Amino acid sequence: MGTNYYLVGKTCPTCGHAEGLLHIGKSSGGWCFRLHVIPEESLNTLEDWVAMFSAPNATIVDEYGNRVVQDGMLRIITERHQDTDFDAPYKPTGWYTSWEQFHAANSSEPGPNGLLRATMDGRHCVGHGEGTWDYIAGEFS
Repeated sequence: MGTNYYLVGKTCPTCGHAEGLLHIGKSSGGWCFRLHVIPEESLNTLEDWVAMFSAPNATIVDEYGNRVVQDGMLRIITERHQDTDFDAPYKPTGWYTSWEQFHAANSSEPGPNGLLRATMDGRHCVGHGEGTWDYIAGEFS
């Protein structure tokens, strides 16, 4: 389970309804942040997104409608960690008996700070960020 984040376009001053939500990405426990790459919007890197967050009147919300401050969003993306030791033997839980089996089934690989990261496939995961985020293309939630 995770939380999706959005940059709000226009907001109605009367009712507060947000129009033009732009999907920033998804935070899932134990994983690198899945930062949405949208080339047609010139959003290809974390720096591109930071420029959008810094725009006057930029509003960020999570999928539940909670507002997120710009610095808070950046921390959600860049200050992630998990207490996973990928060098230790896998402790069987549920369906998997090894790290190899887990990674193969989840298109994952060991990432920074004990996090899982998406395996680059050039289609869905198009890159790994310099820190605790992956670049993900296409529609996802």
